[in-house]
Formats: sequence, structure tokens, C-alpha cells
Amino acid sequence: MKINLLKYNYLHKIFHWEYWPSFLFYIPNFPYGFFLAVKAKNLVFFSAANPGIKSSGNGTESKFQTLALIPEEFKPKSIFHGKEDNFEKTIKKIQEENMHFPVIAKPDIGFRGLLVQKIHSEIGLKNYLQKFKIDFIIQEFIDYKNECGIFYARNPTQQNGIISSITLKKFLTITGDGISTVKSLVISDKRAFLYKDLIFENHRELLNSILEKNKEFQLSVIGNHCKGTQFINGNHLITKELTTTFNDLNAKIPGWFYGRVDIKYDDFETLKDGKNFKILEINGIISEPTHIYDAQKSSYFSALKSIRNHWKILFEIATTNHKVYKIPYKNTLLFWKEIIELKRYSKKIAALNSVK
Repeated sequence: MKINLLKYNYLHKIFHWEYWPSFLFYIPNFPYGFFLAVKAKNLVFFSAANPGIKSSGNGTESKFQTLALIPEEFKPKSIFHGKEDNFEKTIKKIQEENMHFPVIAKPDIGFRGLLVQKIHSEIGLKNYLQKFKIDFIIQEFIDYKNECGIFYARNPTQQNGIISSITLKKFLTITGDGISTVKSLVISDKRAFLYKDLIFENHRELLNSILEKNKEFQLSVIGNHCKGTQFINGNHLITKELTTTFNDLNAKIPGWFYGRVDIKYDDFETLKDGKNFKILEINGIISEPTHIYDAQKSSYFSALKSIRNHWKILFEIATTNHKVYKIPYKNTLLFWKEIIELKRYSKKIAALNSVK
């Protein structure tokens, strides 16, 4: 039975392209990216797109410093914990910010939700930070029930931009039948089973509990695809009103012209009106239009096309910043040195995550 389930897991990911490794979405587009670089006469032209963010957001930027760009009304309470910081000072900062448990701990430089954890107590936070000696952000847990990713871009010479992608996030849940344990429900759920190791680790105390009939139980609070969250194409929600809200928001975020913001909210109508939402983080040039991972509405080839379309927008923004506003392109060798260092760091994070 175990062998059959493992075989199902493997085959499911092979035949469902939303689970394919990221390089399969980018290698086919490299010729187009090289064409844009030749056209711009610079291999790292994209480094001028977001002058307010280190290297325009190539993944090496501090998330805590980027959070500082967000207007206070939309920013979650957050504090920085350096890898060598005294825990008592960190607790004091948490208290000064009037933050309460549970909190979210996330690497200051991170990706794909690795080492992002909801932590329920002071002792739990202390153990977590002592276990992983890297820089962390400690962020208040936002209890808005919904999360989405909105991709926004604006040419620097224009007052108004566009929303090119909305991704609604459906958190992984199971529904009780009054008989089965949480563990059994996870194993029998086709999507949850793909993430069973992560789920079993996060909910080890509840695995033998029996859920009441028709009671829903949310298995994850981290809106990341690799943690089981389902990405749903929400582009039908793009409206003039929402775009106006984001034009106003963008005007308050210095030096950010291209990327995706991840947002927690209760109701999309109030979000559309610019109310009752929090921005969890801003992503720059490595942002993806994550609606492409809705396999019900997209194909692999349409996903490749969408990435190319966004690269074209990125080209126009970066070259405009360079030509009109004299924003320099980053030194090519320095930029790629940062990427190499990021890859080393990413391997470290992935290794730590595997033993979490």
C-alpha cells in the first residue's frame, strides 16, 4: 500500500505540470531573455527596474528592509532578529511592538516558504530561533481569512500602471467524517497526501484525533505552493477600481515599479476599495505571475507565454528607468556574484528545512 501511494505521489507530480521544477518554466524562455538583453545592450538590464530595492529584488534583498517601504496602514507589525541577537532583546522588541502570539517567523532572505513557521509561544520561538542560526523576521499573525498575490507594473513615465495577474490562494484543508483520524484523512486526500510529510510534522499532536463530521480543518497557514496551497487564477477580478487602489499604493512605495505583493484580506470588495488588508511582502524582479499555476485555466505553454509577456514589461520599465531617469544598471559581475551567493544560501536553507 505504501509503495502504491509513493508511486501515485511520484506519477502525479510527473503528469501535472504545476508541480514541475521551476527551471522547466525558464530554460525555454532563455532565448527571449537573451534577445532582450542584447536589445538593452546589458546582460542585467532588469537590475534598474526597482531602484528602491536592493538589486531590484533579485532574491538577495532583505525582506525586513523591503517591508519598511510599505505604508504603515498596510504593513504587519514586524521585528528583525539577527542570527547573533540576544533572544531576550528580541522578546522585548516584540512587546514594544505590542505583538502577541501566535507569530510568524520567516527568514529575512528566503523563498518558497522554506523555514516559514507559525509559532504559538515564547518558548517555541526561542527554540526555533536557536535551532536555525540565520536572520529572521518575526511578524504578527494576520488573521484575515484570505490571501492573494497581485502582480502590478507601472512604466516610470506614466502615472498609472496595470495589474497583470491575480492569484487567489486556497489553503489546504480536510473535512471530517466523524470516523477517520486526521492522519487517515490526509492520506486519503489526493492533494494533501502530496504534502503528507510536512503535514505530519506540523500536526503530529493531532494525527490520531478524529474530526467531527463535516468539520473543516485547515492544514496550513502559509500561502505557498510548495506547502500545499492551491493557486487559483483570479484575473477575472482585475477592475479599474482595484487598479486605481494599486496606483495609489504604488505612489506611496518609493522605487517599486514591477513585482508581486502578497496580501492577506477578509473580503475582496473591501480590498478593491483599498481597505482592510495587509501586505505580507513585496517581491521584485524575480516575481512570478503565479496565476499560471492554475492548471484548470492554464496550460504549460500558456504559462511560458505569460512569463515572456512579463519579461517584456520588465524590459520596458528597466530601460526607461535607465534612459530617462539615469538609473544605472548594476555591475554584471557583481550581480551574478550575488546570485551565486544566493544559490549557496538557498541550499543551506533547503538543507535546514529538510531537518526541521
